[in-house]
Amino acid sequence: MAETTSLFAPATRPAPTAAPTANVPAQSAATPRNWSWLMGALLPVLLLLLWEALARAGVLRANLLPAPSKVLATIWALARTGELWGHIGITLARVGAGFVLGGALATMLGAATGYSRRLFQLLDPLLQGVRNIPSLAWVPLFILWMGIYETSKVVLIAVGVFFPVYLNLMNGVQGVDRKLVEVGRVYRLSGGALVRRVFLPATLPAYFVGLRSGLGLGWMFVVAAEIMGANKGLGFLLVDGQMTGRPQTILASILLFAVLGQATDAALAALGRRLLRWQDTHGTQG
Repeated sequence: MAETTSLFAPATRPAPTAAPTANVPAQSAATPRNWSWLMGALLPVLLLLLWEALARAGVLRANLLPAPSKVLATIWALARTGELWGHIGITLARVGAGFVLGGALATMLGAATGYSRRLFQLLDPLLQGVRNIPSLAWVPLFILWMGIYETSKVVLIAVGVFFPVYLNLMNGVQGVDRKLVEVGRVYRLSGGALVRRVFLPATLPAYFVGLRSGLGLGWMFVVAAEIMGANKGLGFLLVDGQMTGRPQTILASILLFAVLGQATDAALAALGRRLLRWQDTHGTQG
């Protein structure tokens, strides 16, 4: 049988004729998407301006909630001495290693339990029970097993990443339309070809949602990880600010967590949009 095209490839349509009165520039449709980040930045900027105004007016106590200008000055001072880059670098390395480890394991188990009913019945009850253990409950156990070195920190982050990726991928595989699978088998697709041509495209949207959720939890778990005897990292900087009574350092750490988390999530979301550009959904309009 001749090689078939992907079941998820967009259908070939006749080219639409241009309306006689429509004279829209070629870049008009892309302009809103290119500048959409301004809409997302509008509310944070307004909140920062309001916070600054209230702090300067004395409504907010400086020893509890210093002005954003003082927080930014703290970040600048840390950057100028070079201390900031060491904290950011080690935190990024820990989150990256934990994300790769947890995401890889979740991908294997999520795909296996989603595809095989028997494996689902065997493994999923145990994994769902482990999922409900609080993150801080793992800290003393991992310290006992692996000490306070990097391994225990990376494994703790991997635990946080694992479950969103696993759940979304498993549910995505189980939710593949049975008719698509049957059509694939009609075209004599089986094994790897069926996974590549049917299951993979159908589950990619759910998989990327899981990856983004897992990455977000990875940033949350890195704080707990860096409490485990770390002497460098944004989590260490956060705790150090608390121990020394410097609220501007605490807020600087929180702000850096927010900025770095948003940046890594935006990069992952951009990769997802690129891989899923074949989709014709409401979210891709305009």
